[in-house]
Amino acid sequence: MSDQNPEHSTLTKLGEGGTQPNRTLETFPNRHPDRDYVVELNTSEFSCICPKTGQPDFADIMIRYVPDQKIVESKSLKLYFWSFRDEGTFHEHFANKLLDDLVNALEPRWCRVEVNFNARGGIGIIVSAEHGMPPSIAYA
Repeated sequence: MSDQNPEHSTLTKLGEGGTQPNRTLETFPNRHPDRDYVVELNTSEFSCICPKTGQPDFADIMIRYVPDQKIVESKSLKLYFWSFRDEGTFHEHFANKLLDDLVNALEPRWCRVEVNFNARGGIGIIVSAEHGMPPSIAYA
């Protein structure tokens, strides 16, 4: 099936086979920019490695944002997460990089990321980072 919709013209990863890790967050137009609504994206499959020991770290990630003109395409987000699999990064740095990259790609009205790293050495780390003012609409 050929897709001739011009708002899909920038989506290069969706429907593509044999994809590789990639830091490009692709977006598509928000058809409802006149209202606030919350988009929630989550994964329990994130992994990276400790920059000092090389040991694996695993995390659950929750992203919440109120889009303005753009919405993140989920396959590109999956490939973005994958690009950290073999990279050494501290938990706090990753959470803030994720927020910065989402804000740069989306220019959202509001965005919050929460990264809940599994305990290693008996200590779990949860890092939350936020951009903009929280929406007035309720979210769970």
